[in-house]
Amino acid sequence: MNPASATRAADVLRELDRDRYLATLVLPAEQRDAITALYAFGTEIAGVRERARDPAAGEIRLQWWTDALEGNGHGAVRANPLADALLAAIETYALPVAPLLRLIEARRFDLYQDAMPDVLTFEGYAGDTASALYQLAAMVLNGGRPIEQGDAAGHLGVAHAMIGHLRAFGYNASQGRIFLPWAVLAANDVREADVFAGKATIELTAALEQVGDIAGEHLVKAEAAIRAVPRQLRAVFAPVVVLRRQLWRADLDWPFRRQEDIADWRKIAALTWWRMRNG
Repeated sequence: MNPASATRAADVLRELDRDRYLATLVLPAEQRDAITALYAFGTEIAGVRERARDPAAGEIRLQWWTDALEGNGHGAVRANPLADALLAAIETYALPVAPLLRLIEARRFDLYQDAMPDVLTFEGYAGDTASALYQLAAMVLNGGRPIEQGDAAGHLGVAHAMIGHLRAFGYNASQGRIFLPWAVLAANDVREADVFAGKATIELTAALEQVGDIAGEHLVKAEAAIRAVPRQLRAVFAPVVVLRRQLWRADLDWPFRRQEDIADWRKIAALTWWRMRNG
């Protein structure tokens, strides 16, 4: 991999997704650049909505990445350092492109104002985004070969996405978006108008606690599945320890306030300790 492209991928990840960047620090050095490129790509695609002036502009950016992955890119695709790092990782480890194309397709949902309808839809969305990255990262540690224990990536990805959106609930609401399953909120008599007005209610707290319980269940299942993964492949699942702490600290009584996070040095310590104990 081109060192300059690898450095750019790491810079993008460090700037836009601090937690995933910190998680790469406990990965084996030989595979770190490839996994960082995968994570930086995921972060780039996740951020398209924030950078696009409207859905049409976002669609164009997502199509550029689709064309790049399918080999239909116009111009010098490899001149883009992040694309170069990603394509190098794919080539080195013979990674399948289909999961990355599904990730892009799933992120089209982000461009519009539709609410996430239900838990099943959210789990599918998380599976195509967060879970896919865990699965591909584990493949990199496995020399490009698939791993049998897909449940670890599946459950951890859903928990990762759900906890992230719990913590970002207030910000998303301020942008007119509800990413958490609306069916859960509706079942608790949450009013959309209250959410968009930033009004904390007991109904909303009850709904968010229910979502937190679902995330916790996925964490438990992920932890069990991770134990079945060969030790040499477990490092990619180290974020489970940070996610557990973030879920515990989430202030669901005041979801519109900025959520308190864990200091970087504590995250690094927790990730390192988990890696030492689990592989």
